[in-house]
Amino acid sequence: MVESIPLETATELIDAAEDRAEEIDNPMVITVANSEGNLIAQHRMDGAWLASVNISRNKAYTAAALETSTHELAEASEPGNSLYGLQTTDEGRIVIFGGGYPLERDGEIVGTIGVSGGAVSQDRDVAEAGVDRWQELSE
Repeated sequence: MVESIPLETATELIDAAEDRAEEIDNPMVITVANSEGNLIAQHRMDGAWLASVNISRNKAYTAAALETSTHELAEASEPGNSLYGLQTTDEGRIVIFGGGYPLERDGEIVGTIGVSGGAVSQDRDVAEAGVDRWQELSE
């Protein structure tokens, strides 16, 4: 059985991320997925870009598929580096810029969060609010 995050918990993570997005006045799309990158919950704030629906979901998928934060893939994916072209694989679902994070329990990835809608630094900031909430709930 795939380890997963309950919908109620996913909603709490989305709420924490949405609160941060409101604080920085930037509408976002926030996605929480299970350990295999399959959707648990997604929320599109009023005014968030339509493209961010798929991007946030793909960030969550990437964090699960490669078991790492998406911003960790940027440098390795630059021309001449070992993962160059990574974003063209897996039917275009791999995202190599920030905003996707694994969520761990006891050293195992049990879910992921992906955020899209602003500059990469804003996506990371908002996603990290969800990660922080996850850590609070896991204590």
